[in-house]
Amino acid sequence: QVQLVESGGGLVQAGGSLRLSCAASGRTLSRNAMAWFRQAPGKEREFVAALSWTAGITNYADSVKGRFTISKDNAKITVYLQMNNLKPEDTAAYYCAAKRYYSNMDVPREYDYWGQGTQVTVSS
Repeated sequence: QVQLVESGGGLVQAGGSLRLSCAASGRTLSRNAMAWFRQAPGKEREFVAALSWTAGITNYADSVKGRFTISKDNAKITVYLQMNNLKPEDTAAYYCAAKRYYSNMDVPREYDYWGQGTQVTVSS
Protein backbone atom coordinates (compact mmCIF):
# COMPACT_ATOMS: atom_id res chain seq x y z
CA GLN A 1 0.00 0.00 0.00
CA VAL A 2 0.98 3.62 -0.53
CA GLN A 3 -0.10 6.59 1.55
CA LEU A 4 -0.03 10.16 0.24
CA VAL A 5 -0.53 13.25 2.37
CA GLU A 6 -0.72 16.68 0.76
CA SER A 7 -0.13 20.01 2.44
CA GLY A 8 0.64 23.61 1.56
CA GLY A 9 -2.58 24.87 0.05
CA GLY A 10 -4.10 28.21 0.93
CA LEU A 11 -5.36 31.57 -0.25
CA VAL A 12 -3.07 33.75 -2.36
CA GLN A 13 -3.44 36.78 -4.57
CA ALA A 14 -2.98 36.57 -8.32
CA GLY A 15 0.70 36.70 -9.17
CA GLY A 16 1.68 35.07 -5.90
CA SER A 17 3.29 31.71 -5.16
CA LEU A 18 2.59 28.56 -3.17
CA ARG A 19 4.44 25.31 -2.69
CA LEU A 20 2.48 22.11 -2.25
CA SER A 21 3.99 19.03 -0.62
CA CYS A 22 3.06 15.38 -0.97
CA ALA A 23 4.60 13.10 1.64
CA ALA A 24 4.66 9.51 0.44
CA SER A 25 5.06 6.24 2.28
CA GLY A 26 4.63 2.59 1.47
CA ARG A 27 5.92 0.33 -1.27
CA THR A 28 8.57 2.11 -3.36
CA LEU A 29 7.82 0.40 -6.69
CA SER A 30 4.12 1.18 -6.35
CA ARG A 31 4.80 4.92 -6.23
CA ASN A 32 7.53 5.29 -8.87
CA ALA A 33 5.32 7.58 -10.96
CA MET A 34 4.01 10.60 -9.06
CA ALA A 35 1.71 13.34 -10.28
CA TRP A 36 -0.35 16.33 -9.30
CA PHE A 37 -3.90 16.77 -10.51
CA ARG A 38 -6.44 19.47 -9.75
CA GLN A 39 -10.20 19.69 -9.76
CA ALA A 40 -12.31 22.82 -9.71
CA PRO A 41 -16.00 22.71 -8.74
CA GLY A 42 -18.12 21.33 -11.55
CA LYS A 43 -15.10 20.33 -13.63
CA GLU A 44 -13.29 17.09 -14.30
CA ARG A 45 -10.01 16.25 -12.60
CA GLU A 46 -7.19 17.79 -14.62
CA PHE A 47 -3.55 16.75 -15.00
CA VAL A 48 -1.04 19.32 -13.78
CA ALA A 49 2.44 17.75 -13.59
CA ALA A 50 4.18 14.39 -13.23
CA LEU A 51 7.53 13.03 -12.18
CA SER A 52 9.30 9.68 -12.36
CA TRP A 53 10.86 8.97 -8.99
CA THR A 54 13.72 6.90 -10.40
CA ALA A 55 14.34 8.47 -13.83
CA GLY A 56 13.68 12.09 -12.91
CA ILE A 57 11.49 12.60 -15.98
CA THR A 58 8.93 15.39 -15.67
CA ASN A 59 5.88 16.43 -17.68
CA TYR A 60 3.57 19.41 -17.41
CA ALA A 61 0.18 20.49 -18.65
CA ASP A 62 0.44 23.31 -21.17
CA SER A 63 -1.56 25.57 -18.88
CA VAL A 64 1.14 25.51 -16.18
CA LYS A 65 4.37 25.24 -18.19
CA GLY A 66 6.83 27.91 -17.17
CA ARG A 67 4.92 28.67 -13.96
CA PHE A 68 4.84 25.39 -12.02
CA THR A 69 7.72 23.07 -11.15
CA ILE A 70 7.48 19.52 -9.83
CA SER A 71 10.39 18.19 -7.82
CA LYS A 72 11.27 15.57 -5.22
CA ASP A 73 13.29 15.09 -2.07
CA ASN A 74 14.51 11.51 -1.84
CA ALA A 75 15.46 11.76 1.82
CA LYS A 76 12.06 13.09 2.84
CA ILE A 77 10.18 10.92 0.32
CA THR A 78 8.25 14.02 -0.64
CA VAL A 79 7.15 15.46 -3.96
CA TYR A 80 6.65 19.19 -4.32
CA LEU A 81 4.74 21.44 -6.65
CA GLN A 82 6.13 24.96 -6.73
CA MET A 83 3.49 27.26 -8.19
CA ASN A 84 4.51 30.75 -9.29
CA ASN A 85 2.60 33.54 -10.99
CA LEU A 86 -0.67 32.04 -9.86
CA LYS A 87 -3.85 32.97 -11.69
CA PRO A 88 -7.50 32.83 -10.56
CA GLU A 89 -8.04 29.95 -12.98
CA ASP A 90 -5.56 27.89 -10.94
CA THR A 91 -8.11 27.79 -8.11
CA ALA A 92 -8.92 24.15 -7.39
CA ALA A 93 -8.42 21.27 -5.03
CA TYR A 94 -5.00 19.81 -5.76
CA TYR A 95 -4.39 16.07 -5.44
CA CYS A 96 -1.24 14.02 -5.33
CA ALA A 97 -1.38 10.63 -7.07
CA ALA A 98 0.91 7.65 -7.51
CA LYS A 99 1.28 4.50 -9.56
CA ARG A 100 3.98 2.10 -10.57
CA TYR A 101 4.72 2.84 -14.23
CA TYR A 102 5.48 6.17 -15.87
CA SER A 103 3.02 6.08 -18.76
CA ASN A 104 -0.28 7.81 -19.58
CA MET A 105 0.56 10.21 -16.81
CA ASP A 106 -2.29 12.57 -17.65
CA VAL A 107 -5.04 9.96 -17.20
CA PRO A 108 -6.55 10.00 -13.68
CA ARG A 109 -8.02 6.49 -13.86
CA GLU A 110 -4.52 5.06 -14.40
CA TYR A 111 -3.51 5.94 -10.84
CA ASP A 112 -3.73 3.53 -7.94
CA TYR A 113 -3.26 5.88 -5.00
CA TRP A 114 -4.55 9.36 -4.17
CA GLY A 115 -4.09 11.84 -1.39
CA GLN A 116 -6.94 13.65 0.32
CA GLY A 117 -6.34 16.92 -1.54
CA THR A 118 -5.41 20.45 -0.54
CA GLN A 119 -7.32 23.57 -1.56
CA VAL A 120 -5.66 26.37 -3.52
CA THR A 121 -7.60 29.61 -3.95
CA VAL A 122 -6.24 32.46 -6.04
CA SER A 123 -7.97 35.81 -5.70
CA SER A 124 -7.97 38.40 -8.45
